[in-house]
Amino acid sequence: MALTNFILTVAGVSAVVLLLRSDVKQSASIFRRNVKHIRKWLEEESKAVPKELETKVPPKDIPKEPKEDKH
Repeated sequence: MALTNFILTVAGVSAVVLLLRSDVKQSASIFRRNVKHIRKWLEEESKAVPKELETKVPPKDIPKEPKEDKH
């Protein structure tokens, strides 16, 4: 009976390890793919910012209020 329990325990632990290993590999590949996408988006945004700054119209001069004479 003890040998059967030991074999079942080893088989169960082995199955869990195999499942977790494949799950970790899959999660890591998804994470790497997501990082690549985010890096690409950030690079595109950083390239777009200077273009937006060049095409922006400078703000109009704000007229200054005349100073009041103090008597």
